[in-house]
Amino acid sequence: MAHSTSHLTPQDLWNDVVRVRESSPLVHSITNFVVMNLNANVLLALGASPVMAHAHEEVVDMVAIAQSLVLNIGTLEPYWIDSMCLALQAAHKKGITTVLDPVGAGATPYRNASIARVMGVAAPTIIRGNGSEIMSTAGASVTTRGVDSAAASDSALGAAQALVVQTGGVVCVSGEVDHILDAGHRWARLFNGHVWMTKITGVGCSASAMLGAFAVVQPDPWRATVSSMAYLGVAGQLAAERAIAMSQGVGSMQAHLLDILQLMDEATFVQNLRMEQATW
Repeated sequence: MAHSTSHLTPQDLWNDVVRVRESSPLVHSITNFVVMNLNANVLLALGASPVMAHAHEEVVDMVAIAQSLVLNIGTLEPYWIDSMCLALQAAHKKGITTVLDPVGAGATPYRNASIARVMGVAAPTIIRGNGSEIMSTAGASVTTRGVDSAAASDSALGAAQALVVQTGGVVCVSGEVDHILDAGHRWARLFNGHVWMTKITGVGCSASAMLGAFAVVQPDPWRATVSSMAYLGVAGQLAAERAIAMSQGVGSMQAHLLDILQLMDEATFVQNLRMEQATW
């Protein structure tokens, strides 16, 4: 049965953007070496406050002051997985939103075992990944080529639904079309973005970091996920279009992306948003 707030308007999503800008939510990320800088800058441009702590001695204390927790398994090693488990346990006990980005799920047995261990501590509120990552996290047989998706987002819908049932949370499959599903059988499809977003390392991981910020200001995790992914999709699309118009490439696009995340206005967002909603 559809949730009573299932039909979101562009204005609803924009209101969540404004709340992030106004309240500067504190997002604790245990993320990977490759993306730390961009993730922090994306959160700052958005208006949020990033903190990145992974030492066993302080992760629980950091969760105590943070408003959400984002876990990203990109550059795996045992110490970091222990940190994630400690932090997730503390966040679950505190009742704050938790986001899991299962980067490269399916690539190696160790990566799969690490995801299983983290999810065994507590079910994340939101899981975001590309098609093959979601399929692998759900236990479907799929080949992952590094952190790039070997599966289109559409082909991961069955796996996403299974993961929703397993966790009771929100699952976002990102790709050419972003799919956001929840246990209330709500399903949003977002059609913004640009292929160049896949040419800048950390954009997907930044999407997960942004989910942490939006989930602080919006108590409905599904709506928070839709708002966050919609905002990044529009910003990414506009950043690529601006770079191309100026005969620039992905290096300039990254700078444009941060600028647009910071400065985009309501009219631009609403005019460019492409979204469909249904039930599954």
